[in-house]
Amino acid sequence: MSVVVSATAFLLGLLFTHWIADSLTLWKSPETQSDARLWTAATYYAILSRVPPALLYVYSGVALLGGATLFWSLGDLRAGNLMFDGGSILLYSSAAVMYVYSVLPNLVENFKPLPLPFVHQPTPMASTLAKTSQAAALQELPPFPPSLRGPTLELASSHLMCCVALTGVLVLQAGRWWAEQKDLDDDEDEPSPQPKEQSKKES
Repeated sequence: MSVVVSATAFLLGLLFTHWIADSLTLWKSPETQSDARLWTAATYYAILSRVPPALLYVYSGVALLGGATLFWSLGDLRAGNLMFDGGSILLYSSAAVMYVYSVLPNLVENFKPLPLPFVHQPTPMASTLAKTSQAAALQELPPFPPSLRGPTLELASSHLMCCVALTGVLVLQAGRWWAEQKDLDDDEDEPSPQPKEQSKKES
């Protein structure tokens, strides 16, 4: 169980780091969806789509380890495991499917092609802010492409759903641990049966 909890907490922490971009678009009314917020989120997602392959292998390995441990734990067919680990597998798998079939294609198709000026040439933002105010500099941003608005909002929503599913896995694993501890405490509280010979002598 500790492997599952550690892997799930690790993946959940990775998703929480995206909150700096997701929070700019989630639960915001259309009036507050400014181009500056959308450009900031899109820039973060464009950087995220260029993660080194070595890190992707590490993240995939942790995810596979957590999933394999869940399936292995389900193999003893105990009632407690069927309930808690079965629900955990369902939530864990839904998060994995959401990420593989929604998040990754969205990043690769819509955000990886975006140019990042600060990767190829020095950004003029520092000199611009030195001469003008930050508000004036933000007004110089080009209009956010309508074709990119939907994928930006969808990516933040997908991250949120993955976080909710993985949080459910942690809750179910905590419930399993509590149930196992309660069973152990009940077994310790039960009096041990007396041997038959000793009971006959006493009678």
